[in-house]
Amino acid sequence: QVQLVESGGGSVQAGGSLRLSCAASEYTDSTTCMAWFRQAPGKEREGVAAIYRRGGVTFYNADAVSGRFTISQDNAENTVYLQMNSLKPEDTATYYCAADRDCSGWRLGYLEVWGQGTLVTVSS
Repeated sequence: QVQLVESGGGSVQAGGSLRLSCAASEYTDSTTCMAWFRQAPGKEREGVAAIYRRGGVTFYNADAVSGRFTISQDNAENTVYLQMNSLKPEDTATYYCAADRDCSGWRLGYLEVWGQGTLVTVSS
């Protein structure tokens, strides 16, 4: 079973930046699609961004990130990143990395493997 480990969360002031990392234990068909989700206290989980590892095609939840976030990958390190700029207090959430063979259902959270999450706190 592939394992995903997130890192890079922390506390930042509004307007600041953070880069989250998601390291996969191996590169398999199960990690063809990797995505970032977030869940704020008292709110439902929402998809933030996804990437097809082969070819690097990316998808974004425009309503959530408005061009402020960028998903990228380093295949040599088997790692996917989420660069978050111009952070707002409403970006405060636990951010989760997830992976699956396909990205077609990513916005609905239909991914097989999930990490434990990393907390991002944005203060005003």
